[in-house]
Amino acid sequence: MLDTFRKRNIIDICAVTVDEGISGYRQDGVEIAIRHAERLGIEHKVVSFKDSFNITLDEVMKIPNYRGSCTYCGVFRRWIINRAARDFSATKIATGHNLDDETQAILMNYLEGNVDNLTKIGPKTDSKSPLFTPKIKPLREIPEKEIGLYALAKDLEVHFAGCPYSEESFRGEIGQIIKNLSKDHPTIMYSTLRGFDKIKKSFKERI
Repeated sequence: MLDTFRKRNIIDICAVTVDEGISGYRQDGVEIAIRHAERLGIEHKVVSFKDSFNITLDEVMKIPNYRGSCTYCGVFRRWIINRAARDFSATKIATGHNLDDETQAILMNYLEGNVDNLTKIGPKTDSKSPLFTPKIKPLREIPEKEIGLYALAKDLEVHFAGCPYSEESFRGEIGQIIKNLSKDHPTIMYSTLRGFDKIKKSFKERI
């Protein structure tokens, strides 16, 4: 989708793939990403947890009393992607977050009472620090299922496997709750997103 803008000379694109070091899972996705970038003629780099922090996510998960895979993975990935954005001199970081991801994040932070995090959720996130490149989410209003169907319809090579650690995470639990609700309430994710967007301004003004 973004490449159509590149072809019209509206934007430039470079790509970053993060290799978390998950045995039997990540390598397929990395190889597919490399082939996609080559096919589109986009500059691309692969950055691993091992090279950046001298530890893989598999090794993190073996540490006693760890706080959950998503806690470490999220922080590590953000650090790597922000560093890569600076290396590329990028002005925006476009992530693949979809409607499912966004509603999961909203509900997680509601339930945890994390109002500060709620102020950071949105189609574009900025930081007061110049070390953080603004993030945009082009797929924010598109359900995960529709993205998968589009990939199949376009015959795109895609790594459909889910992270083996995600099912045991809090996000995984919330995701399952939303999927179950969506069976009888098919618009629940849209209404969650729209409702949040209406009250987000009040959060930011008060926090």
